[in-house]
Amino acid sequence: MIRGLKRRFSISAPRLAVRPHVPWYVRWAITLPFFFLAGFLIWWSYDAGMELAGFHRGKAEQEIVALRDRVASLEAENTNQANQLAVGERQAQMQQASADEVQEQLKSLQDENSRLKEDLTFFQNLPLTSGRDADLSIHNLKLEAGSLPGEYHCRMLLVQGVQRRGREFDGDLQILVNGEQDGQKVVLQFPQQTATEVAEHHLNFKYYQRIERILKIPAGMSVDSVQIRVFEKGMQEPKVKQTVLLS
Repeated sequence: MIRGLKRRFSISAPRLAVRPHVPWYVRWAITLPFFFLAGFLIWWSYDAGMELAGFHRGKAEQEIVALRDRVASLEAENTNQANQLAVGERQAQMQQASADEVQEQLKSLQDENSRLKEDLTFFQNLPLTSGRDADLSIHNLKLEAGSLPGEYHCRMLLVQGVQRRGREFDGDLQILVNGEQDGQKVVLQFPQQTATEVAEHHLNFKYYQRIERILKIPAGMSVDSVQIRVFEKGMQEPKVKQTVLLS
């Protein structure tokens, strides 16, 4: 301990240095420029090394700008082509729809032409002898399956006899469909009790009337025959009837 005191307070004690106090902001003001200088030197060295290696920052930035402009141009061109493609697809769909409509109209006209030919052939061969003409007769009765399940198209031509021609026939049409469903006999009557169907089956003509009806049969029902009945107004018994067998 005595030796320690001698060392501290004797001539051999360490020298005491007295320095002036420097504020912290002065120290930072002196230090920061050196940091900035060091950062600049590092950045300059990096940039110089990249240029020595063949990489030029200015050219690279110009190429990046050019590539961005090219991408924007290609995107605009792609959008324009997509719009043109959409317009072309819509036009193609409209043309296809028009073609389908024309095809449907052509088929309808062909069917109408065939029916007119049948009617013309019938009237050309129609006997003129009143004694062999009935008051009312059914001609060209056809029953064909439709495109939908359970749908049938019924066509016929009603003609008044020579003795009654020129006089109006006022009456109603009745269609009976005989078939089988779930092992039981079933009879469907058209028109049903709705006012619209009753009005559609009303008849009023002088010489002849062509009739076309669509019959909708319940699913699972097999049709055996269809009977056509024509009633004159005020009569309980049919004026004429005819049956078509399907099985």
